[in-house]
Amino acid sequence: MPDPNARPAPVALVTGSAHRLGAAIAVRLHGAGYDLALHYRTPRPEFDALVAALEAARPGSTLRLQAELAEFDRLPELVARTIGRFGRLDALVNNASSYFATPIGEATPDDWDRLFASNARAPFFLAQAAAPHLRAARGAIVNMTDIYARRPRPGHALYCMAKAALEAATRSLALDLAPEVRVNAVAPGAILWGEDEDDPQRQQRMLAGTPLARTGTPEEIASAVLWLLRDATYVTGESLRVDGGRLVG
Repeated sequence: MPDPNARPAPVALVTGSAHRLGAAIAVRLHGAGYDLALHYRTPRPEFDALVAALEAARPGSTLRLQAELAEFDRLPELVARTIGRFGRLDALVNNASSYFATPIGEATPDDWDRLFASNARAPFFLAQAAAPHLRAARGAIVNMTDIYARRPRPGHALYCMAKAALEAATRSLALDLAPEVRVNAVAPGAILWGEDEDDPQRQQRMLAGTPLARTGTPEEIASAVLWLLRDATYVTGESLRVDGGRLVG
């Protein structure tokens, strides 16, 4: 029988959890005892497999949430459905992101809207909707930014600007939600090569400028997220670079 004195599992809402970094974060948090509200935009077989594996490990521990984050009304709905299922919210991980090139002379207002919607607008308004529940739980937010927010990549101005906006939002939210809620960010370096990163010479140049001389792993990013959510109890308003030293290299 369930232990009546047992503390309820902490609950995390993770956006963009269907694959890549989001899936790794989900696995790491679940292994640390979190129940998970898992947002995804497009159905994927690998997401079905992820949820099945997590449910096999701990039945009733996940909630699937499909939504297009550019649709503003869906953002508070994600939080409301999480509360309706689990009754609490301890952590928000704003992982979902869009990434594509926007060369000067070719960028359009639609590109601006798409990149800012997922990388800046949705994280802010999800944080706003989640704030009362996170305050009640004395919880935390982790935003996924990018080292390109500080060292822009040529041809990707709008993406870099959107991630820089998210870093600014991290610092602002850390002030506005203190002292009950901590807000931090993780800024990955070369972890998983993007679809436009198929140039071996460029990959080698990138790694040559990385002191640790290798790509990182999704699991290393996920461990950083867990540390900021659970263990970094005197850290807020920070952007933790997990880049193998690339920004200083």
